[in-house]
Amino acid sequence: MKQFITLALTLVMGLSTYAQNIVGTWEGALDIKGQSLRIVMHIAETNEGYEGTMDSPDQGAKGIPVTSTTFENSVLTMEIKNAKITYKGILNSDGVVQGTFKQAGKSLPLNLKKVSDEDGMPKRPQEPIAPYSYYSEDVQFENEEAGVTLAGTLTLPKKRGKFPVVVLISGSGPQDRDAQVFGHKPFLVLSDYLTRNGIGVLRYDDRGTASSTGDFGSATSFDFASDANAAVRYLQTRKEVNKEQIGLVGHSEGGLISPIVASNNKDVAYIVLLAGPGTTGAQILLEQQALIAEANGSGDTEIMQTREMSMAMFDLVAKHSDDVNEMRKAMKASLQKFLIENPSYPVPPNMSQEQFIAVQIQSITSPWMINFLTYNPQDALAKTTCPVLAINGDKDLQVPAQQNLTAIKKALTDAGNLNITTRQLKGMNHLFQECETGAPSEYQTIEETFSPIALSIVTNWILGQAE
Repeated sequence: MKQFITLALTLVMGLSTYAQNIVGTWEGALDIKGQSLRIVMHIAETNEGYEGTMDSPDQGAKGIPVTSTTFENSVLTMEIKNAKITYKGILNSDGVVQGTFKQAGKSLPLNLKKVSDEDGMPKRPQEPIAPYSYYSEDVQFENEEAGVTLAGTLTLPKKRGKFPVVVLISGSGPQDRDAQVFGHKPFLVLSDYLTRNGIGVLRYDDRGTASSTGDFGSATSFDFASDANAAVRYLQTRKEVNKEQIGLVGHSEGGLISPIVASNNKDVAYIVLLAGPGTTGAQILLEQQALIAEANGSGDTEIMQTREMSMAMFDLVAKHSDDVNEMRKAMKASLQKFLIENPSYPVPPNMSQEQFIAVQIQSITSPWMINFLTYNPQDALAKTTCPVLAINGDKDLQVPAQQNLTAIKKALTDAGNLNITTRQLKGMNHLFQECETGAPSEYQTIEETFSPIALSIVTNWILGQAE
């Protein structure tokens, strides 16, 4: 599961008398507890004035429309109303926009420097470039139960014929059909590889994301499972699809969703779990927090304190799952007590304790998070009778390989499913990149998007199911 930081930016700038052309691409980085998060602003001039878009490349967010953009007396102002984002900046004599932004009352410095569109963008040698050697079609299909229209891309080895086809299901956070993250497009690379090797692929934008309709913010994993089920139903209407060979390939949260769909839909012939969870979200997050904190250089005391705080919050989610208001009250009291008892705990700079508490409660009490923390994937795995391939990188710090692969295999085996393949891939991280440490901070810097070894394992296993 990729870590997703919701942006709510307000930048307040000083004064300057220096003026310069603001049109172009401007890039800066936020320092969030030692993690760098790039922000890119694209500004163009029109007959009516200026217009802009914002990217958060490290989160896979691109082309976010800016509601209004003005540049007067060297002061740049940009506003994104629906995200409650405002940006004000002063362009100084060095050609740098200097300022700060606020997120839930937290202030951080952000400097923007003008770059060309190519500057600073890491190479992605695996990313395919059109025209492709196979058939590709933009499609739409309906999840009638939810009143959602999902937009995606169907790729087939050839325009005519009957082919095995898989549905790609993305991980947590709003994902487009390419599952863009940290400048990578892993689902585009995976789709390209599978299709060139004889396997059709349907990938789609999450509900409420990119070209798909619906409300992402109120959805849980079960809602996303409903969308994936609609994708299977859509494939059954396509004459090019071998109806006996429709499979699911889910990454991270998608690996939790795939068994939910397969356990309730006998038209799913097989599933592939890429770094899929085998334990509850609470267990995964506790392990994830410790591993990533250790990789980032946090001390033992801070790691233990964070674990204590998280366990208390997760227990309150389970205790008050039927009353969110009571849950929030209990969390506020618990966090206040924790900070009093642990005065050395590193609350982020420029954030008050009250603001810190509010941010924690908001993130933990969303519908998605409550469901994720309390749901046990073993429930659906125990009802999954189709063939299953589950693979993890042994350096995955977000869904640790050994614990989750063991839990997945046990749940399936105990339920009598004997067609199970699990593999722990040496030297690979959560995105199946060959890596050094597995820390999320490496994802962006690695040129490889998806290990050819992992691509080959998945492809050969799927082709084996069609024999």
